[in-house]
Amino acid sequence: MNLARIQWPERITAGDVVKVRLLVQHPMDTGYLYDLLGKLVPRNVITLLTCTLGQQEVFRAEPSSGIAANPLFEFFVRASETAEMRVEWEDDRGKRGEFRQTMTVLPSTAR
Repeated sequence: MNLARIQWPERITAGDVVKVRLLVQHPMDTGYLYDLLGKLVPRNVITLLTCTLGQQEVFRAEPSSGIAANPLFEFFVRASETAEMRVEWEDDRGKRGEFRQTMTVLPSTAR
């Protein structure tokens, strides 16, 4: 089961600035809510999320409890060559997640 999804344009040419949309499946429990039995649900939010394209870190976030469940992150990268996007995250409970997807970049045409 994938706990993340990455979306970017289908056609990417070298030199393009690409909008990346990343959806991470996570409850992002704030620690302020109670379950049906009246017991406090402990805080459990993603504390660190990093995105690496090839060997270069292109995005880093340290979310707090103010973010809704299943957070959506958007950021831009300049595509230069085909490379693997690696997303890694860790939450308050020490649980780690990872997702990988290859960004295929077409060569730019000389003008």
